[in-house]
This record gives sequence, structure tokens and C-alpha cells, in this order.
Amino acid sequence: MIILRQTGLILAILFAGEGISRLTGIPIPGNVLGMILLLVGLITGLIQLSMIDRITRFLLDHLAFFFIPAGVGLINSLDLLAAQWMGILAVTVLSTVLVMAVTGLTVQFLNGRRSS
Repeated sequence: MIILRQTGLILAILFAGEGISRLTGIPIPGNVLGMILLLVGLITGLIQLSMIDRITRFLLDHLAFFFIPAGVGLINSLDLLAAQWMGILAVTVLSTVLVMAVTGLTVQFLNGRRSS
């Protein structure tokens, strides 16, 4: 029963984000707005971590299953990928290096602030 209640809460937040996205026309996907709502709820204490801990643990434990549809989509688009592989590879490498650099600089900055 706890899992069902926690799932309902997560789905309510997701649907609220979708509703806000559609009603306001904000160019942010509803699922992202839902995550922002969840973050705000957790920061303000409106949502306690204990209210969603079991379902989030379950979802994280089974995260690999969420990548199956994306993998199938890639396989279905192999002809497009074959024609554009060099550009896709370049963007992937560049974005990976950029994310690693920004993450490293952010950690160094925060560690410097904490030690001073």
C-alpha cells in the first residue's frame, strides 16, 4: 500500500508539471516542470523524503529498463545514424569533455569556498 501511495504522489507531481506546461504554454517539458515541482516540494519541506523513499529506490534500482525504448529507437534509426555518424560522434565527444570540465571546475570552486 505504501508503494502505491508513493507512486500516486510521484504521478500527481508529474501530471501537475504536464498541466502547467500545457496551460501556460511554457516551452519547458512537463516532466522537467514536474521535477522542479518535486525539488521545490522537497526543499520547502512540503514533501518529506520519507513520503517517496521506497518508490524512488525501486525506480533507481530498475533504471536500466528505462533505457530500452531509447535503444530500440536508435536501432530503428540506424540508416540515419549511419549517414550522420561523424557529426554525432563529434557532438558526443565535445559535450562529454565540456560536461567533465564544468563538473571539475564546479567541484574545485565549491571545495575552495568550503575550505576558506
